[in-house]
Amino acid sequence: MFSKLAFVILSGLLACPAAAAAPSFQATRLFEGESGGYKIYRIPGIVVTKKGTILAYTEARRNGSGDWDTIDIVMRRSTDGGATFLPQQVIAHAPGRIERSPVAVERKQGKPGDITYNNPVAIADRDGSVHFLFCLEYMRAFYMRSDDDGQTFSVPVEITSEFDAFRPEYAWRVLATGPGHGIQLVNGRLVVPIWLALGTGGNGHHPSVNGTIYSDDHGATWHRGEIAVPGTPEFPDANETTAAQLADGSVMLNVRTEAKENRRTVVTSNDGATHWSRPHLQEELPDPVCFASLVRLSTRKSGGRNRLLFVNPDNIVRADGKDSRSKDRVNLTVRLSYDEGAHWTVKRTIEPGATGYADVAVMPDGTILCLYEVVAAPAGGAPRHDEMLGRFNLEWLTEGKDSLNKKGKK
Repeated sequence: MFSKLAFVILSGLLACPAAAAAPSFQATRLFEGESGGYKIYRIPGIVVTKKGTILAYTEARRNGSGDWDTIDIVMRRSTDGGATFLPQQVIAHAPGRIERSPVAVERKQGKPGDITYNNPVAIADRDGSVHFLFCLEYMRAFYMRSDDDGQTFSVPVEITSEFDAFRPEYAWRVLATGPGHGIQLVNGRLVVPIWLALGTGGNGHHPSVNGTIYSDDHGATWHRGEIAVPGTPEFPDANETTAAQLADGSVMLNVRTEAKENRRTVVTSNDGATHWSRPHLQEELPDPVCFASLVRLSTRKSGGRNRLLFVNPDNIVRADGKDSRSKDRVNLTVRLSYDEGAHWTVKRTIEPGATGYADVAVMPDGTILCLYEVVAAPAGGAPRHDEMLGRFNLEWLTEGKDSLNKKGKK
């Protein structure tokens, strides 16, 4: 029979949260430029499956840095939390005849014979499947599915017709998904950010607008949403977009635009597809005009507090002094919000040097994964474009001030 003192001691032990983990950060070179038959690797994406398998995927550009180069989509898998990865494999193959984009030809992008696979996006479904979307020549979109944790994928099914449904409002000639990752809502809906361009400016990716496509039947069919950020002087060239579902059930899009203020553009929707709010700039999120990534780290139920993570290059200046809306992509930084993205009160630099695109995901144990571009400069060699995988915990991000073990309320 327990004594009163023993009962008090046992009760105290049960009420106390586990000790916080020590701050930890590790970086691994996952895709190395000038290797595997490719000049550079760009446009990273990363998800974690229900079983905890890490799927890291990217564009492998054969000859150079151009968006219209000969590009394959490759993937690496890890089943041990990122300690080791299997060799990369090409995973996107469009069936049937493949033709060069008229926009690429008109604007002299790439070379005759180049075939561009672009903008891979994955969603790890709570049912254990993996949904994967990619584009071909920035003019066709495909969907495939894996039911074995990303080891194999189904034959790609073309879903360009869902993008064609935007044409009555926006006569696009260039399309793209994501990039990065899509999301699954609490009700099971799959949401993938997309952007569309008229193909008359720059390398064919301008002017542009953004929106979403969605599926309510686990990827069997896809549907267009509404245009979220139309092209306006205040928010021009809305394109690469990342998404997260908020605690109230609404969906927030965090958008790359070419706004003169060099800040991220934000809109919300109750269902992730329709009735988008009026766009607004987020003062706390500088944007050098680059892709960024957003992901949920925890909810009050899963980790004591609502926490969102945001990653992008934190810089709005140019070292060369040129007057351009595009700034230097340096100082890759991860930020933390405790109020569903209204404010971003914690930040820490992942890589201070030349970086670029990054995507972020979370392991079942709360370990944060960030797959990011970096420009490496080997001693005596030319700069090399690689992709690094950063693995770190909340304790590292907050310098020991926060832990997922702290439940907030007893």
